[in-house]
Amino acid sequence: MAAWIDTHNHLDDAAFDDDRDVVVQRAHDADVAMVVVPAVGVGNFDLVRVLAHRHGLAYALGIHPMVVPGAAEADLQTLQLALLAHRDDPRLVAVGEIGIDGFVPACITPESMAKQKRFFLAQLGMARDLGLPVIVHVRKAVDDVLAGLRRVQVPGGIAHAYNGSEAQARTLVGMGLKLGFGGAMTFERALHLRRLATRLPIESIVLETDSPDIAPQWLYRTREQREGGASMRNEAAELPRIAHVLATLRGLPLPELAAAMQVNTCAALPRLSALLLQWPNQTLSLDWSNPP
Repeated sequence: MAAWIDTHNHLDDAAFDDDRDVVVQRAHDADVAMVVVPAVGVGNFDLVRVLAHRHGLAYALGIHPMVVPGAAEADLQTLQLALLAHRDDPRLVAVGEIGIDGFVPACITPESMAKQKRFFLAQLGMARDLGLPVIVHVRKAVDDVLAGLRRVQVPGGIAHAYNGSEAQARTLVGMGLKLGFGGAMTFERALHLRRLATRLPIESIVLETDSPDIAPQWLYRTREQREGGASMRNEAAELPRIAHVLATLRGLPLPELAAAMQVNTCAALPRLSALLLQWPNQTLSLDWSNPP
C-alpha cells in the first residue's frame, strides 16, 4: 500500500520538545512516509529547515496570518532572502503557511486585516516568482483568499484545514489548489465537513493533521479534563486513522485511498515525489493525470 503523507504538521512546536524523535519514529512506524512542516514566522525558519533535514521530512517557509499583526515589515524581506537562499533545497516544497485569518480577534481589526492582505499578496508574489506552490491558511476568509489568488497566480498548492462552502471549494480547486482535511472531519457532528469530504472529487483532497492541533475525535478531551492536565496533542501517527474515516465516508478501500492521496499530494507539492522515492517498501505513482 502507498505510504501516507501528512501535508501539514507543526513538528517544531514546543509541544514536541520532550519527545520529538519518538513522535517521528511513531509516524514512520504507522507508514507515514512524509511530513510537511510549514513555518509560521521568521523566528522558526531555521528550525523547520533543520528538522526537515534531520528527520528526512519536508518544509515550507512563510509568515502565518495570525503572526502578521505583530510582524515587522522587514520580515517580508527576510522571507524573500530565505526563499532565495534555499530555493534549490529539495526539502523546501512550498511557501507557507500564509493566508488570511478572519476569526481571531487580533486579526480582524481593519488595520490587521489590511496588513494580512498586504502580506498575503507579497508572499503569493514570492511563490509565483520562484515557481513554488503555496500552503494557505484560510479561516472565515475564503473570499479574501480567492481575491488574492486571482490577483497573483501561483503554481497550485493546498488550502489547509478547509472549512468553507462547496462552491468556494470548487473555485479553489479550479485555481489549482488541493483541499486539506484532517481531524475535524472525524467528528460525527461535523456534518458540513463530512459532506464536503464525500461530495468533492477525490482528486481535490489531501490529508493532514495540523499537529499538535485539530485533534481527531478519539483524542478529544472535555474542558474539565484539559483543566485537569489531560492532553489533546495530535501527531502524524494519527493520520492513517484519520484516513480510515475518509475512506469509510467515501466507501473506498483504504489502499485505494492511500494511492489517491499520494498522487494528489505530489501534484500539489511536486518536490515531494523525489523525496518519497527514498522511502523504503512503498509504491509511488507518478501518473498524476490518472489518479487511482
